[in-house]
Amino acid sequence: MRAMMQTVSPAWVLLAALVLDALIGDPYALYRAVPHPVALIGRAIAALDAAWNRPERSRRVRRLLGVLLLATMVAGMLAVGGVIVAVAARVPYGWLIEAVAVYVLLAQQSLYLHVRAVARALERDGLAAGRRAVGMIVGRDPETLDEAGVCRAAVESCAESFADGVVSPIFWYVVLGLPGMLAFKAVNTLDSMVGHKSEKYVDFGWASARFDDLMNFVPARIAGWLLVAAAGFSRAADGHRAAWVMLRDARVHHSPNAGWPESAVAGALGLRLLGPRVYPGEVVEAPWIGEGTAAAAPRHIRLALRLYAVACVLGGLGAVALLAWVWGA
Repeated sequence: MRAMMQTVSPAWVLLAALVLDALIGDPYALYRAVPHPVALIGRAIAALDAAWNRPERSRRVRRLLGVLLLATMVAGMLAVGGVIVAVAARVPYGWLIEAVAVYVLLAQQSLYLHVRAVARALERDGLAAGRRAVGMIVGRDPETLDEAGVCRAAVESCAESFADGVVSPIFWYVVLGLPGMLAFKAVNTLDSMVGHKSEKYVDFGWASARFDDLMNFVPARIAGWLLVAAAGFSRAADGHRAAWVMLRDARVHHSPNAGWPESAVAGALGLRLLGPRVYPGEVVEAPWIGEGTAAAAPRHIRLALRLYAVACVLGGLGAVALLAWVWGA
């Protein structure tokens, strides 16, 4: 039995997953036949939301049930991840199973393509197309945005999603392996589905929103410094200004985490980001971050994508090197 046990270092598993994601990205044809794991997580959350989050229940009961929802999903994903790792450790070349599981939970290429689509739409087909493209990646009302607003939204989404869509999953894989990565994905999906301040979710989603902030706390700051480092590799960006603006403005963001990568990109590219924005049924007054121009253009989206790509390489290689050092591989 020992001869069959997993002997491949997690460093090699993560490296294989990163390479697969960079080369292949999301296999959408496969997901039309087999749901993505995050889609399955979302279905489970939706079912529990419908069963537990009932308006006739008191606010206290709904808050307690929200805590139970969070605990149920996290425990479930830790168990699922543990089973996958145990099975992978006991079959020949089982490490490939874990590598594929990690790969499908990464979103490096997918994010890149979605953000690049905004720049392409603006350049080729104008503002209406750009609004449609940015509407795929942001929650605000795209019809209220001019071209500069569309570009700022794309840059902000690129920066924020680098933290919670790339750095955080890798961070939790390094800390807790595949179970930790799955648990993070569950929490992140919970936050997006129920972690709102609307009347329906302000109590039921409270625990999920707070726990998502907690799980993203360290990764968001790592993401900010990775973007600062990436700016040092680009003649079109300013690494020193990125660090200065990030340290000055990160905490003025309404999110305890999103301000770090967003302010790093704002400083690197000489932009002003955030500011007032319109969501469906709501106007959010937010301060500006950065000290440059608010007149963002498609070229700024492409510059942000360059920073993102370099930061992905730096972060991925750093995580692999750390795992190799810890595991002696």
